[in-house]
Amino acid sequence: MKEMELYQLWSKTELEDADLSEELAAIAGDTDAIKDRFYRELEFGTGGLRGVIGAGTNRMNIYTVRKATQGLADYLNEAVESPSVAISYDSRIKSDKFAKETARVFAANGIKAYIYPQLMPTPCLSFAVRELGCDAGVMVTASHNPAKYNGYKAYGPDGCQLTLEAADRVLSLIEKVDLFHGVKLVDFDAAIEDGSIEYIKPEVEEKFLENVKAQALDLEACEKANLKVVYTPLNGTGNIPVRRILAMRGIKDVTVVKEQELPDGTFKTCPFPNPEIPEALALGLDLCKEVKPDLLLATDPDCDRVGIAVPDKNGEYVLITGNEVGALLMEYICKQRTEKGTMPKDPIAVKTIVTTELAAKIAADYGVKVIDVLTGFKFIGEQILYLEQKGETERYLFGFEESYGYLAGTYARDKDAVVASMLICEMAASYKLKGVSILDALNSIYERYGNYIHRQQSFTCEGAAGMEQMKAIMTSLRTDTPKEIAGQAVVSFSDYLASKTVDMTSGAETVIELPKSDVLSFTLANGNSIVLRPSGTEPKIKAYYTAISATKEGALAAIEEMKASFTKVLGF
Repeated sequence: MKEMELYQLWSKTELEDADLSEELAAIAGDTDAIKDRFYRELEFGTGGLRGVIGAGTNRMNIYTVRKATQGLADYLNEAVESPSVAISYDSRIKSDKFAKETARVFAANGIKAYIYPQLMPTPCLSFAVRELGCDAGVMVTASHNPAKYNGYKAYGPDGCQLTLEAADRVLSLIEKVDLFHGVKLVDFDAAIEDGSIEYIKPEVEEKFLENVKAQALDLEACEKANLKVVYTPLNGTGNIPVRRILAMRGIKDVTVVKEQELPDGTFKTCPFPNPEIPEALALGLDLCKEVKPDLLLATDPDCDRVGIAVPDKNGEYVLITGNEVGALLMEYICKQRTEKGTMPKDPIAVKTIVTTELAAKIAADYGVKVIDVLTGFKFIGEQILYLEQKGETERYLFGFEESYGYLAGTYARDKDAVVASMLICEMAASYKLKGVSILDALNSIYERYGNYIHRQQSFTCEGAAGMEQMKAIMTSLRTDTPKEIAGQAVVSFSDYLASKTVDMTSGAETVIELPKSDVLSFTLANGNSIVLRPSGTEPKIKAYYTAISATKEGALAAIEEMKASFTKVLGF
């Protein structure tokens, strides 16, 4: 059915959400607007759904959420007997509504649905799946995307996001569901009454926090250091759990950014509620000028990512990147474990292929094996599952990705800004007692291993034309690989979709032993590198640059040269 036919069908249907009917009426006659909403179905992948809230098959609304849930329900009913699911949601527009619609569909399909009675972070959902013995989970969130987005993350029984195979099967079942007539539903309140939908009890959240607290390494530092913290939950789910865990660890002096304290899906003061973006931390940085804390913490709306800023010697607050925080935590965890005699035999840390190699350098000095996985935290969680299946979860120390996601402990299988916030504060307190700042500790790492500087560049490709543009770029680079970038010869080229690395000098090929993924990597003659991949959650193609130099200035200059050169290669 073509876009206009779908538009007419939706327009003639008596929709339950008045907002959708108003939107459809408002775009009458606007061919481009209609095409954008109906040219495809919102894609269900390993990360579930994510899209702009609104009317149409290519939008997040109660109908696309119901259809996806019906497909997931059909998958669960064919895979296991008497399945159950856990559901949570964040502060985004319609998140609570989408979560309840999800529960209604599951209950109608004979699947017990446990739902948090209030918004709760993504790691709490991952924990609940395992704690309640569920066969799946759903987190309604668009993570750090702008306010116009919402999303739907699907989880397996291990608390990780769905595997590639499971996601493919769910997608095949979703495609069979008629959007308006193929979905089973029950009344939410009636289902609460008969027990087919059940609110998750407070004890689950309490147990989650106890598991987070158990990851502490320096039990006295926080209380002794009198650490002063400014915190912003960016109007999301982190406000209560992060403040609670800090209080449980003895960190009393926490000032919250008032404008960003309470849930607000419009994100009025931070249009891009992403701690990776400096603008999102602007109000927090302004408050730092007044409060003068040891540390600024910022968690994203579903509280699975955390960003920080710390004062330099002049009292100016400096943002620390995800790679830098990951390297700092790797060093801190390894050192504390070694000193306290709690380092396990054959310890393991896990990072993604676009995450700093500095972590591997640090880990090697402590005898820790680092495993590289594809981008996406579920691949880190998957490594924990492998250890669990062998009865060796104690070997797992730490996992992280450059995009501000970290996990210590195996109680959850997705990144957790609650435990990361606790460990970052503990690390800052421990260093403070020794007269060492976070920046001092970071510079010490760079002095030992070299200045590993990383930057990310995103190229937005909106709408149907944007999707085609991204495909064309990736195809072109595969068929006509650049021989030179930023004046440096490309010495090796890796294509993770073809599962091979090519030596550009000899032509020799080696096999990449990871699942196929639409990722390209270029290594230059000077050791610097670029990784390129289309985002799985946003209409963007992302480039990750790494430069290594004896000086920070030299590495930064190399990054800028690579960005300028590679932008031309991509045609932007």
